[in-house]
Amino acid sequence: MCYAGPLPVLTVSKMASTKGNLIDRLSTGDVGAVARAISKVEDGAQDAAVLMKQVYRLSRGGLVIGITGAPGAGKSSLVDKLALLYRQRGERVGIVAVDPSSPFSGGAILGDRIRMQALGLDEGVFIRSMATRGNLGGLARATVDAVAILDAAGYSKIIVETVGVGQDEVEIIKAGIMEIGDIFVINKADRDGVYATEKELESLLSLSSREDGWHPAIVKTVATESKGVGDLAGAIDSFCESQLKTKASSERRRAIARWRIVELLREQLVASVLDSSAAVATLDRVADEVATRRRDPYSAVEEIIDAGRKEGL
Repeated sequence: MCYAGPLPVLTVSKMASTKGNLIDRLSTGDVGAVARAISKVEDGAQDAAVLMKQVYRLSRGGLVIGITGAPGAGKSSLVDKLALLYRQRGERVGIVAVDPSSPFSGGAILGDRIRMQALGLDEGVFIRSMATRGNLGGLARATVDAVAILDAAGYSKIIVETVGVGQDEVEIIKAGIMEIGDIFVINKADRDGVYATEKELESLLSLSSREDGWHPAIVKTVATESKGVGDLAGAIDSFCESQLKTKASSERRRAIARWRIVELLREQLVASVLDSSAAVATLDRVADEVATRRRDPYSAVEEIIDAGRKEGL
């Protein structure tokens, strides 16, 4: 994803203060405030919506980069080296690593410091692991809000790394990449078969076209050796520059915004219905009826909605 807007230059010294309210601390780049804000939206705190309304007013136009791919493709290594390159350029980097959920706790199995130990010691890098909580698309429910929080805190580059995705697991695509990747990376390019892979990609891409006129770049990297990472950063810059000149880019942003609104609407409507004591009682009863094949789930949903309406929801 590419957002047009000024990238702030934020001078950060010591950011461990606990004084002041959360949104004020967040606007100054306070790391503790960033962590707390993300925890609020991830845990569904009661004041999370109020917080996010304030966060969106602080939008600074940071660049959001979504990275996805098959398990074992080297996504984490690529994120690590790309973030390091941006840090060498003096930019603050936020990383949201969407990890598989623990089947017991629901939390992320992989830890921030374990994944990227070197970056974790850099005060200019904020890393947060978020659990998918069973979401096959690889996109945690609160990931979009976490990105907005990092943007508000002055992180000019925000990288979202998802779990490996397959053909039917496309939530990250809905959230920003849309119909096709903007840039394709062939990592581990020092191995056999790279040339054939590149030609196959070129052939597939030649069969499709995009309304914005962008021809997705193919970049070869060996992330563990930092090879090709500069080329990837250059391709990202080129894509962003091209998007500033096209009408399709604005339409794409509207489509993303619409998707986000619909997702929030679904979530809040479900929550409002289940907040009704009558609806919860109805849910328990019809669940047993559906489980024993005494009724279908569609009429069950209709009854739950009707129960909520009777309570004025």
